[in-house]
Amino acid sequence: MIINQKPEERLDDLQIKGYKILQNPGRFCFGMDAVLLSAFADVKKNERALDLGTGTGILPILLHAKYKGQHYTGLEIQPESADMARRSVAYNSLEDKIDIVTGDIKEAAEQFGPASFDVITTNPPYMIGEHGLKNDNEAKYIARHEVYCTLQDVVEQSAKLLKDKGRFYMVHRPFRLPEIMCEMCRAKLEPKRMRLVYSRVDKEPSMVLIEGMKNGRPRMQVEAPLIVYEEDGSYTEEVLAMYGDMKKSREERWQNGRVKDKK
Repeated sequence: MIINQKPEERLDDLQIKGYKILQNPGRFCFGMDAVLLSAFADVKKNERALDLGTGTGILPILLHAKYKGQHYTGLEIQPESADMARRSVAYNSLEDKIDIVTGDIKEAAEQFGPASFDVITTNPPYMIGEHGLKNDNEAKYIARHEVYCTLQDVVEQSAKLLKDKGRFYMVHRPFRLPEIMCEMCRAKLEPKRMRLVYSRVDKEPSMVLIEGMKNGRPRMQVEAPLIVYEEDGSYTEEVLAMYGDMKKSREERWQNGRVKDKK
């Protein structure tokens, strides 16, 4: 398959169903949060899913590999990232299953129409304004900071895009949890399930995975914590299982930093 791979790009093996994805280390690479979100989410048979801020298309590809959804769409505002995502989709011959659309999250409901999807996934920017260190790399800065959209934008657009009782899956940072809950409840995306992710058992949580349901009834399940690393620095069995058919060489490749724990 010809994908017009550029000199600065690499083709990473996802170790699931033979799928691969184009990455550009100089711009931005997907990380563990995308993999954890793909395992936390669920797309049932005949359901249509939308990934908001898809980057280079990692979530639609992983979701297609793991679930039996009817169709997947990725929305990305950065043209260069969207182009890489389309070429990865083409490389894996998934054009009939995955669409990559260039567009603005703030205009997503207008672009796709209300109540168009059964499932929405998102791994949005988590830093507010100038919080955190400003990265000189524009692509990375946009991915990590609320430059083109805010948490409120993501939640409000998701509520408009979802069908009644549709499901919303997001990975974010625990320090924004109060705001996340408020925004979801305000948009009638009732929080239904939450799981905190810890790098090690003795550390504070570094990520939060959360599921909401449009017009759902109030009641949230808080799942057991997810621990990423054992004491010796190797991945826990649960995290290893999330990579599906991952071989030992893949674990070594991740630990050697070929694919960074993003954001």
